[in-house]
Amino acid sequence: QVQLVESGGGLVQAGGSLRLSCVASGGIFSRNAMGWFRQAPGNEREFVAVISWTTSGSTTYADSVKGRFTISRDNAKNTVYLQMNSVKPEDTGVYYCASDRLSQTIVSGRSAYWGQGTQVTVSS
Repeated sequence: QVQLVESGGGLVQAGGSLRLSCVASGGIFSRNAMGWFRQAPGNEREFVAVISWTTSGSTTYADSVKGRFTISRDNAKNTVYLQMNSVKPEDTGVYYCASDRLSQTIVSGRSAYWGQGTQVTVSS
């Protein structure tokens, strides 16, 4: 059973930066793709970014965050990060970490494992 715990959320001004972390336990972290989703009040949960488990660590981003957010992973620490730069008020929401074998499974929203989420609020 994989467990995911997010941290790093908080209040940040528009244009600022924030780094989210997600620590995984209970599984083979290095063999799973990892991703981030977010959910704003009244909206459905939406895909943000994903990184594969392969050596290349290939990444995919939602158009809304491309060029501003960076996903990375440290397999030695069983941790995936989301570096958020040039944040906007529309980036506000609860950010969830997701894990599954394949990146495409995560992108589809059908991940087997999810964290509890961390709140990010961007003030204008």
